Amino acid sequence: MFNAYPDSIGHNLADTVQLLKRAEFKDAFSWFYILPTVFNSDLDRGFSIINYDLNEKLVSRDDLNELQHLNIKFKFDLVLNHLSVASPQFKDLLKYGDQSKYRDFFIDWNDFWHSHGTMGPEGYVIPHAIHINKLFMRKPGLPILMVRFPDGSERPYWNTFYQQVDYPEMSAQDLQNGIGKDRLTLTEAEKIAEIVSSVLSAKQKINDIDFGNRSTFKQEVVSIVEQNRRYLGQMDLNAQSGKVWEFYDETLKKLRNHGAKLIRLDAFAYLHKKPGEVNFFNKPGTWEYLARLKEIARHHDLILLPELHSAYGQGLHEEIAARGFPIYDFFIPGLVIHALDESTNKYLLRWINELTEKNINTINMLGCHDGIPMLDLKGGQRDGISRKGLLSDEQIETVIDRIVQRGGRVKNLYGADGKRIAYYQVNATFFSALGEDESKLRLARAIQMFIPGIPQVWYLDLFAGKNDFAAADRDGTANHKEINRTTLSMEDIEQALKKNIVRDQLELIRLRNVSPAFDGKLSIGNTDERHIHMTWNNQGATASLHANLMNYSFTITHKAVDGNTNTTTYN
Repeated sequence: MFNAYPDSIGHNLADTVQLLKRAEFKDAFSWFYILPTVFNSDLDRGFSIINYDLNEKLVSRDDLNELQHLNIKFKFDLVLNHLSVASPQFKDLLKYGDQSKYRDFFIDWNDFWHSHGTMGPEGYVIPHAIHINKLFMRKPGLPILMVRFPDGSERPYWNTFYQQVDYPEMSAQDLQNGIGKDRLTLTEAEKIAEIVSSVLSAKQKINDIDFGNRSTFKQEVVSIVEQNRRYLGQMDLNAQSGKVWEFYDETLKKLRNHGAKLIRLDAFAYLHKKPGEVNFFNKPGTWEYLARLKEIARHHDLILLPELHSAYGQGLHEEIAARGFPIYDFFIPGLVIHALDESTNKYLLRWINELTEKNINTINMLGCHDGIPMLDLKGGQRDGISRKGLLSDEQIETVIDRIVQRGGRVKNLYGADGKRIAYYQVNATFFSALGEDESKLRLARAIQMFIPGIPQVWYLDLFAGKNDFAAADRDGTANHKEINRTTLSMEDIEQALKKNIVRDQLELIRLRNVSPAFDGKLSIGNTDERHIHMTWNNQGATASLHANLMNYSFTITHKAVDGNTNTTTYN
């Protein structure tokens, strides 16, 4: 499975289509996970969806048709928990307020918590401590955005992820036109505009402005300024609303018409919310929602892939798999880095054996559009019993420290008090996370190709991309993920395809994609801790990997159904 944004290579999806048509890519990929800037969006590199129509600036129907002619199937996102403030539904709410047909499409924070908290001085309910301590935060502070209704009232709405409120610069002419030239002279308007500009630049509240002897105009000025308020953000959907479920049905149908076969359910674990329960994968509500979505998807001939980051010890991945869903294997990236850095197969093979023993269907990866998962490797509680992680806390901290020393940036999770409660992921290219060692990257790719599941390949990893510090440093921590999202020009591609590390990866990927051996059974050879031996067998076809975790050399032997055998050694 190839993985990229529509504009990760060249200028638009048409350039990626041309890439996949090249001889070097023949038979390499049978899936393409196209990230959600394929749709109309405005934030978070696509994960703030305005609507699920094709983004005509980057994608055309012809592009998708050409990919399908290459026998490539599509995986798209359904961002289940939220929509952009620029969505038609939220814009309708801003315009019509209580009269909007989408009044209950989003979650009114005060309505949700009215019986479970105390009204605070800022106009929003503060949940009782017993509830607030269960909230799982993706940013500091309570997850709310204050929304101005047409009647001038401020209403808090649930906003788990990003938010930003801006005010356009207010000119003297704007104020004169709003108040009336007969009441406000240009000179007075210029002075008021200067006061407003200084307050907004300082990020102070407009209601706190001291107009001095011009206070008679305050309420009118505040009203004019607030009417021009601009929002940027992702608003949580109210899954108690029938309209939301109609929207999901319509969207899945639309995605199928775009050619989708597999749908990644982004942020699904935040969808079900209920006072007194955690706001992340609470039960049984989350299961009820997944079952309902699965039935809608079945009607549209789609497969759902729930996207979930949670500690291994909690066992949620097993529960999802047991209910017939494939899962994302977020454990592999950290385990592979640990195996190569520590020259040990112990922890990686433990997980691979578990996959085969429990018959867990996965999509795995090394790098991706997001960070390298770390929270996922931890231990945790399941049914009141503590379970160890795939790595110990000390081992995870060591992996994090190494990646940070190599230029990575840590992403954390927060409590309601704004304090960090856990590390989450590390943002870095996988190549840089390995110390930009080509031998390590080559072996990491070989191991991934022999692990059960569908291997997903991030475009930048394929071309041995390095950390983009300039992109990561723009606008503080908000851009950390851009460290691993560098757009490659067609000239970059031409140069990269001359490198052995790129051509070797394509050779490994092609073997995995076309050999029938990988449709069979995996066996793990008996070796010491410093080596890995994995073999796939299927009706006479075999593929074997013998790898040395100390010097990163490996040999792959492939026997076709007709008995033709080929052995390649990589040093």
